[in-house]
Amino acid sequence: MINRFKAESLRELLDSFPAVALIGPRQVGKTTLANQSITAKETIYLDLEAPSDLAKLANPELYLQQHRDKLVILDEVHRIPEIFQILRGLIDQNKRLGITACSYLLLGSASIDLLRQSGESLAGRIAYLNLEPLNLVEVEHIKQDSLWFRGGFPDSFLAKSDKRSNQWRQNFIKTYLERDIPQFGPRIPSETLRRFWTMLSYEQSSIINASKLARNLGVDAKTISNYLDLLVDLLLVRKLPPWHKNIGKRLVKSPKVYVRDTGVAHALLGIDSYENLLSHPTIGASWEAFVIENILSVLPETMSASFYRSSGGAEIDLVLTYGKDTWAIEIKRSLTPKVEKGFYYGCDDVNASKRFIIYPGKETYPTKHETSVISLYEILKTIKALS
Repeated sequence: MINRFKAESLRELLDSFPAVALIGPRQVGKTTLANQSITAKETIYLDLEAPSDLAKLANPELYLQQHRDKLVILDEVHRIPEIFQILRGLIDQNKRLGITACSYLLLGSASIDLLRQSGESLAGRIAYLNLEPLNLVEVEHIKQDSLWFRGGFPDSFLAKSDKRSNQWRQNFIKTYLERDIPQFGPRIPSETLRRFWTMLSYEQSSIINASKLARNLGVDAKTISNYLDLLVDLLLVRKLPPWHKNIGKRLVKSPKVYVRDTGVAHALLGIDSYENLLSHPTIGASWEAFVIENILSVLPETMSASFYRSSGGAEIDLVLTYGKDTWAIEIKRSLTPKVEKGFYYGCDDVNASKRFIIYPGKETYPTKHETSVISLYEILKTIKALS
């Protein structure tokens, strides 16, 4: 079993809030993490996709009142969004009885916005914690290539062979398209959405052209936007916002788009081995997506992420803002990385206090213009130490 570094964060939140929502895509390890983080308090686990457990909540207020002395874990809580309104009253009742923490742990496979579709936010009563796929801090750093190729879903990463890993990811994609996604929005033909998801994999780490995608799918640009928002809400795709500040230059204002798990992206692209990945035209974009997702998975709440691009050609793959400090990060898939002048121009524009080039090697060494070449594992440890 792989110990998730967010286990301690979950324990701390459970000890401080009456309700905690653990958010992450399906099969990312939410239930396992919940079991790792349980306190000494007695627990009840309800899988809301199991008819027998769902039946227990036919009268949810009465059932939960009977177990107010326990930690109740509600898995796939999006199945009954109206539960949020009921939990508000129960939490307030518990507070009057002196029960102020560790009452409810909600596991959800969609964004906070979708979980709040009931209109009840439980503001002040609930804490949210995101769980991403495995990152390089959680596995041995010598397994970097395997994590990049297979992705961070535990069953895919830990599979006995690349073939079994690929089979798992293909089934994961099929299940999402045919069963899970229809639960969250209007019916979309699974083949259409698979084509769109695959197109995004080809456009990995890019600012997508909605009109171009719309023409290829035979839909309008608004529909493309709706498809994209749905995959973002399901935590399968990420929009990385552009850095923006009034510096007297024309800046790109559209987000970059990433298929968050590189293993899933590789399965969609038909890349079935690490050797095939190394010769695929998307290798550089895939490596960039892998690095960025790893970094964002350990980012403290006090640090924000964006990218920088100006119309004049200045560009930074990732900009991290931490208080008054700004870190500029360029990502290269080369053991002898070189960056364009646009990176250094961008560093001047954002007033970068630290400059890094992340590469697939192991050593850390200085290069020109006060820039350090550093491995992904070392930058993750550096960022994690800020938490």
